[in-house]
Amino acid sequence: MALQLDTRGPATPAPRDTRPFRAGRLSRIDTKYSPYLYIAPFFVIFAIFGAWPLAYTFWVSLHDWDLLGSNPTFVGVDNYTQLLADSDFWHSVVNTLGIFVISTVPQLLLALWLANMLNRQLRLRTGWRMAVLVPNVTSTAAVAIVFGVLFGREFGMINWMLDLVGIDGIEWKSDRFASWVAISAMVDWRWTGYNALIFLAAMQAIPRDLYEAAAIDGANRARQFWTITVPLLKPTIIFCVIISTIGGLQLFTEPRLFHSGTNAIRGGPMRESQTMTMYMFENAFAPYYNFGYGSAVAWLLFALIAIVAAINVLIIRRLGAGARPDTGRRKGGSR
Repeated sequence: MALQLDTRGPATPAPRDTRPFRAGRLSRIDTKYSPYLYIAPFFVIFAIFGAWPLAYTFWVSLHDWDLLGSNPTFVGVDNYTQLLADSDFWHSVVNTLGIFVISTVPQLLLALWLANMLNRQLRLRTGWRMAVLVPNVTSTAAVAIVFGVLFGREFGMINWMLDLVGIDGIEWKSDRFASWVAISAMVDWRWTGYNALIFLAAMQAIPRDLYEAAAIDGANRARQFWTITVPLLKPTIIFCVIISTIGGLQLFTEPRLFHSGTNAIRGGPMRESQTMTMYMFENAFAPYYNFGYGSAVAWLLFALIAIVAAINVLIIRRLGAGARPDTGRRKGGSR
């Protein structure tokens, strides 16, 4: 029997399927880099409409820039040096901080109290919650006109009510502190409901079990509010403080519309309520058109907002450092 030799070469291994490997690699790449792709639109928009204007404003602040047509001249920090020695600028800083304190502190306290009321079982609760937002959606111009009439010197309702109790009428538009109070009342009326709804949303996320445990221990509603609600609202309070700080220090529309006539941008004949944004507008545009000087005011306003916001956050964290929800039972009595 003849032997047959196998002349075939060594067996060739079957081609390996690389699809699972590629799929796993693509999955890892997607997991690692897709989050950056999702958040990229925000940073692109911020770079175009936020970072670039901020950097350009700083560049303009280093120039003597006349908007009426002359070529800008680089002057370095001369605008800042002149600004720090400008009494009108410091006058606007005091006005801004004064209106900010008078308006923001009562606004947040009232919003916290209002949110606590709206968090209870009320009839027509949804209607009340919607009603507190009505002032915020009202036209600022309409609000300024109404409050301008209310705080009028001769025929204003506020002076009429003061006259009923034997108090002389107040010069709301020509007295510095009185104008602060009038503008702060306008700001509080518009923004208290907005902050109250933010606090209310955070309150509704607090577990009801904490309140039930505190009620079993004998804690009344006031004790529950200060020992449970306020400590758990600290992140929301910090958020509202920062937002209110930014808005309060950039106040422009309310004081601008509260005063009418040629002295409107000056906040009254003696700059009684001129804020930093109004002073910036006065210098950057009409009547001075000094764009470089106005840009320097804008950058110092930015620095002031950052400093005040940081101070507010530190104060709130210090006050709430030792505050923790306390609902555990204590032997021998109630809390």
